[in-house]
Amino acid sequence: QVELVESGGGLVQPGGSLRLSCVASGFSLDLYSIGWFRQAPGKEPEGPFAISSSDGTTTYADSVKGRFSISRDMAKNAIYLQMDSLKSEDTGIYYCGAPLWAGPHGYEHDYRGQGTQVTVSS
Repeated sequence: QVELVESGGGLVQPGGSLRLSCVASGFSLDLYSIGWFRQAPGKEPEGPFAISSSDGTTTYADSVKGRFSISRDMAKNAIYLQMDSLKSEDTGIYYCGAPLWAGPHGYEHDYRGQGTQVTVSS
């Protein structure tokens, strides 16, 4: 059974940091590209704003470039998202999607987790 489980969210002040985790079971992440998505309250899902490709490259949306960093730990079959210099507009539910592939309307994923809440507020 395929499952993705995110953790690490919470309440943080503007300028603070959080590290999110996404642990996979039922398939091996090292064979696939993986992305992080988020959904702000009342808005459509955004993403993937951070991608870890199967060839080892990483890609970021302009909204998070220089502040967020995606990484992999294949021993734990997990990916991480280090988020620094957080802003109020980063508030939302964050989830990982894998395998990630390019569809006719943008990136799509076969599986996603339930997500973890990130709230940036003073």
